[in-house]
Amino acid sequence: MQPNQQRSQIKPGIRVRIVLKQDQRNGKLTEGIVKDILTNSSTHPHGIKVRLIDGKVGRVQSIVN
Repeated sequence: MQPNQQRSQIKPGIRVRIVLKQDQRNGKLTEGIVKDILTNSSTHPHGIKVRLIDGKVGRVQSIVN
């Protein structure tokens, strides 16, 4: 299971790349810092849903180091 699918790997304050709902078809990624974790379950096959500090909401595709 990839880190973007595990809630335990996602913490507020980390930098991630997410796919927004309107970008799911074209795969465009948006980078930002996690403000809130919106997925309640410990894992999700499409990525953990988060809200970034700029208010954008999407599913985590990768964690940026």
